[in-house]
Amino acid sequence: MPLAADTPDPAASVKEAHESVTNAASFIEENWAGWLYLGLKILLILVIAAALRSLVRKSLTKLILRMNRGAEAVEGMALGGLLVNAERRRQRSEAIGSVLRSVASFLILGTAGLMVLGALGINLGPLLASAGVAGVAIGFGARNLVTDFLSGVFMILEDQYGVGDKIDAGVASGEVVEVGLRVTKLRGDSGEIWYVRNGEIKRIGNLSQGWATAGVDVQVKPSESLTHIREVVKHVAEGLAKESPWDERLWGPVEVLGLDEVLLASMTVRVSAKTMPGQQFAVERELRWRIKEAFDEAGIGIVGGLPAAGGEEEAADPSAAVAAPSALANPASPQSLATAPIPPSVGAPRITK
Repeated sequence: MPLAADTPDPAASVKEAHESVTNAASFIEENWAGWLYLGLKILLILVIAAALRSLVRKSLTKLILRMNRGAEAVEGMALGGLLVNAERRRQRSEAIGSVLRSVASFLILGTAGLMVLGALGINLGPLLASAGVAGVAIGFGARNLVTDFLSGVFMILEDQYGVGDKIDAGVASGEVVEVGLRVTKLRGDSGEIWYVRNGEIKRIGNLSQGWATAGVDVQVKPSESLTHIREVVKHVAEGLAKESPWDERLWGPVEVLGLDEVLLASMTVRVSAKTMPGQQFAVERELRWRIKEAFDEAGIGIVGGLPAAGGEEEAADPSAAVAAPSALANPASPQSLATAPIPPSVGAPRITK
């Protein structure tokens, strides 16, 4: 039978339970105000962060839409396609907006998270130190990715090139198809697609900004009249500037710059014109076509072409059929002496059968 000492006392158990409940109630009563204040503080931080993030993102979105609407309005005007490329502006504004939204969200939510941890009484010193070391390690390991990203951001912000531009990026050249924060996509002249990392682009030559120059070199005979040539070229230029679509592609008058080279058999006349970006090659081909036809009608001889109508052919060079003198023709020349047979020496033994 169990002893009386081992039997639990109901009164003592009830007393201990009462004391535990009393202590818990006292602890809650003493700290509930602090807990409520802490909870409200954390809730207020989260609400303010969410509201501020939503406000900033909406403001950036409205700004981007306003930029796109401005680009579309300018595109509908005369020469709008020359001043603004809607697709280029759209991609550029979206890329900038995406970067700004991401940066704003990271700063706002990161600051709110640190404030919440600080409100909970957590020491942020070791956490910030660990985050700094981890950031340095990640940045060192992904330095190429960071370089590409930063280069892409600055290229977009500075508007160095955009969709539709023809650029020379050093490692590749072609028309810009897509501009990203890390990679730029180019389409080459043969239709190939080049993916160029933004961090690998050291210099950029944009062939679609501003204006271009169309230059044509015309080689004529030195006996032709320069005044007549200038008049014929001016007549061709006036006709080209009045016809469509060359009137829009020419941004300046076609000028005869003068003689670029003078030789015994020919002289080169330089013709130049300021054109729309990317249209200089088409203007050069059309200028050559029209100048050739005009010179044929005016009887101006072009070097390498057919002789002018009614003109006399140049006399053939009589020295062209004469062979160059040979060194072996002179018996006293070193070449002739070297080919002469060696004479037998006097008194040398003769070999007989």
